Amino acid sequence: MRKILLLSDTHSYIDDAILKYVNLADEVWHAGDIGDLQVTDALKKLKPLKAVFGNIDNDKARLEFPENNRFFCEGVDVWITHIGGYPNKYDRRIREEIKVNPPKLFICGHSHILKVMWDKKLNLLHMNPGAAGKHGFHKVRTMLRFVIDNEQIKDLEIIELEKRV
Repeated sequence: MRKILLLSDTHSYIDDAILKYVNLADEVWHAGDIGDLQVTDALKKLKPLKAVFGNIDNDKARLEFPENNRFFCEGVDVWITHIGGYPNKYDRRIREEIKVNPPKLFICGHSHILKVMWDKKLNLLHMNPGAAGKHGFHKVRTMLRFVIDNEQIKDLEIIELEKRV
C-alpha cells in the first residue's frame, strides 16, 4: 500500500502547506510546470519523487525529468505527462499511444483545473490535480491524495490549500 500526494503547476512555489501533506505521503508525484528546481529538491529531501517536466520548465528540469513517466506502483500501470488532455479530448501528442496501450491511471497537469474522470472507452482513471502554485488563473490551490493498494486506487481526497486573492 502506497499513500500518494499528487501535485502539479507549482510554478516555482512551495510552502509549508504543501510540505505538511508531503510528510503524510509515502511518495510524491509532480505532473509538471515545476518552475525552479528548488521545488523538487525540497520534495525529494522528504519523500521519493516521480515527476515530469512541463511547458514552462527550463533545460535543467528537462534534463532531470522526462516528458512522460510511465511506471508501475503496486499493481497499477501509471502514466504521468504534463499536457495530456482528458477523456475524449486527449492531446494529439499522446492520443494514439493511449488508445493502443492505455494505463490504468493517467495523470496530467497544465490546465490548472482539478479534474478526476473515468474513461469508459479506455477503462482508465484520469487525474489532474489542478495547481499547487500561485501563478495562473486558478482561484484555489489544489492537490490530490490517494492510496494505491495492490491493483486498487482508493481513498481519493481533494486538498484545497487556500483561496488566492
